[in-house]
Amino acid sequence: MTDSNATPVNATPQNADQGAPAKVTLVTGASRGIGLAVAQALVARGERVVITGRDAASLEQAVKQLGEESALGVAGKSHDEGHRAEVVERTLERFGRIDGLVNNVGTNPAFGSMLDLDLSLARKILDINLVSTLGWVQLVHRASLGEHGGAIVNVSSVSGLGPAPGIGMYGASKAALIQLTQQLAYELAPSVRVNAVAPAVVRTKFAEALFAGHEEEVAGSYPLKRLGVPQDVGSAVAFLLSDEASWITGQTLVLDGGLTLNAGLG
Repeated sequence: MTDSNATPVNATPQNADQGAPAKVTLVTGASRGIGLAVAQALVARGERVVITGRDAASLEQAVKQLGEESALGVAGKSHDEGHRAEVVERTLERFGRIDGLVNNVGTNPAFGSMLDLDLSLARKILDINLVSTLGWVQLVHRASLGEHGGAIVNVSSVSGLGPAPGIGMYGASKAALIQLTQQLAYELAPSVRVNAVAPAVVRTKFAEALFAGHEEEVAGSYPLKRLGVPQDVGSAVAFLLSDEASWITGQTLVLDGGLTLNAGLG
């Protein structure tokens, strides 16, 4: 199955208050999949986005899809401090403001028992999935959110809610991300809201190993009988960034097609 993330975007501003300047949100890891779906949802409602990704060519295609008047792409590695600084600098140069941050970048280079896990891979998972998230928050807060306020959404996972066989370190990093979300929500209130989403398996290239060749079987274990698609997560993130969610902070929204309901059926 391929990602369901190729829906054309209407880049015409649709802000409720046509006199208000368009909001600007940084979305990391957004050349495809969930990150791109988040960017699409934001652009569709008239906002501007700055997206990051490691592959410059893929990022360029994503910007074209979003609309070059509404999107800016900056290639680089999320855990690279210099890259983060460049993204913030170019965002302010291009759009003059930052209103939101979506920490979507994640990695999982290991599968198997925690007892057999190479500790260098454990450090890499934590550095990219957790430490770089804190780095983005610190930098964006200093550059704009601390003075003007805004909203942050971290993309966690249902694997962070309990044991995650085969992907234990990934799950541990996502559990830590949920805790980090709560801590930041407490520290950055009242001017900055911080929330997280915890998706189950979404049909993306990143998650392909979890369902490729047996998607029907995997989907059958979900009460809603389907896997997620990137837009399921993108629309939820867009809501948490919006003014409609202005009284929500420190929360983790589980997006799982009902999968976690199965925990109470054993």
